[in-house]
Amino acid sequence: MKNLINSFKSQFLEKQRRKEAEERRRFPLEARIKKHIVGQDGALTTVASAIRRKENGWYNEDRPLVLLFLGSSGVGKTEMAKQVANYLHKGNAKSFIRLDMSEYQGKHEVSKFIGSPPGYVGHEEGGQLTKKLRDFPNAVVLLDEIDKAHPEILTIMLQLFDEGRLTDGRGKTIECKDAIFIMTSNLANSEIANYASELRVEARQRLEAYNKELRNEEKIPISKKFKDEVVRPILKRHFQRDEFLGRINEIVYFLPFSRSELIKLADKEMEFWAKKAKEKHDIELKWDNTALDILCDGYDMYYGARSIKYQVEREVINVLAQSHENEEIHRGSIIDITGEDQTRILKIRLVEKGKRGELIFRDLPLGHKHPVHTKLANSFFR
Repeated sequence: MKNLINSFKSQFLEKQRRKEAEERRRFPLEARIKKHIVGQDGALTTVASAIRRKENGWYNEDRPLVLLFLGSSGVGKTEMAKQVANYLHKGNAKSFIRLDMSEYQGKHEVSKFIGSPPGYVGHEEGGQLTKKLRDFPNAVVLLDEIDKAHPEILTIMLQLFDEGRLTDGRGKTIECKDAIFIMTSNLANSEIANYASELRVEARQRLEAYNKELRNEEKIPISKKFKDEVVRPILKRHFQRDEFLGRINEIVYFLPFSRSELIKLADKEMEFWAKKAKEKHDIELKWDNTALDILCDGYDMYYGARSIKYQVEREVINVLAQSHENEEIHRGSIIDITGEDQTRILKIRLVEKGKRGELIFRDLPLGHKHPVHTKLANSFFR
């Protein structure tokens, strides 16, 4: 009877493995993450390759997979980690552990990380990492801003990354060889941004000289020379230990957005607000590419996608919130958002039907005389 049960179990596991493999072939990781992240093709390829090795058994099973994401704020590092966890564990909330390493800058914060030893206050609660890893040993762990962590934390990481196990404050060992650790850092973000900008200018000039399309301008390869001579010395100078960097499987570079990628981000943000406007107030938002291009003027390389989000709120949502408060727009209204290419000024207009059925465009006030705070603007859609 026992042999029969084991046989059925083996058949079920093999069938499940084949089903998952077929699903991965039909819907690869790159295609799934691409739905949620704009640009970053190079970073996506590197991450997907590492995950693919792990999924298909081509990796060292005695050590967890360790990745370091480098790039400025708002370029998709955290979102990439979230989507990897969602892909591997089918949306299980416990499968994604996120820790802000800026909270562990002091030596005394180590106890908060792995738990206090017996006899000390809070030893029964366990550490913020060890407690969550015990519940889900093969989780995707995001260590945000790892460069801000105290050196004692990095010492703990050496054992964790090398042996795939972690001993908590109570002396209990947690096995997590199947976990994925993703660290993020803003180190060398200026150098990476400047390097990518220079390469994009060169690519644009080269393509224009040959009258070719500019779509390939977005594909910026990071050369080995730049990695070895510019980025690695910065990492070594900060972490001051080669053994820590040597335990990282892949260093992944996230680049600033190109102009076409910024337009996609602006369009995505407008779609988000259009959906809210329709659901909350039955108001329809329409916009064109000129409006998107003007919104992209608010891009700040050091804030990434967040700067586009804030620009949309300032230039569009504030106007709608003020017009709604003044009863200039109402349920069923259609709002047309366009712009003038020469003046780089947005035009936000209410579209109404005249007596003979013709369309009448009426400019909404831009809110310069009575500015609306962003919180008030956001409350319009709550």
